Amino acid sequence: MAANKLCCTLVFGALLCLGLVALIQAQDKPVTDVCLGCICEAISGCNQTRFCGGGVCGLFRITWAYWSDGGKLTLGNESPQSEDAYANCVNDPYCAANTIQNYMTKFGQDCNKDGGIDCYDYAAIHKLGGYGCGGELAYQYQTSLQSCLNSFQQLDVRSGP
Repeated sequence: MAANKLCCTLVFGALLCLGLVALIQAQDKPVTDVCLGCICEAISGCNQTRFCGGGVCGLFRITWAYWSDGGKLTLGNESPQSEDAYANCVNDPYCAANTIQNYMTKFGQDCNKDGGIDCYDYAAIHKLGGYGCGGELAYQYQTSLQSCLNSFQQLDVRSGP
């Protein structure tokens, strides 16, 4: 009986720790999955074809400088100095999304001066950069973003995670 109780206590403690780790990891990521999906939709139509051209790569159309500011993440054990590290990461949806999370942690700000930092700000930062996000967004990008966010309107995309 005592062994059973100890076992249950240990299992509960382990689950509690795992839940706490998941919560901490979620708090480290400022951009929600819905927001990431809508940025993807607005910037490229979420075209997952491996693509590099015009100084951008991947379904999020990330530049080398953005990737660098986002921590130079890589796939597997690839060195960030590898000639292909940038393209390999930003053409991978997960690596690209994590690059965006890092970039937004570094540059997150209230670009539209509405008193909060939300998906609209992250979308502006993604498109215009961390220092130019108060600028004017292209009509098509803004319209596509708004349409995508409207389709998830039951979720409050204006609040943080």
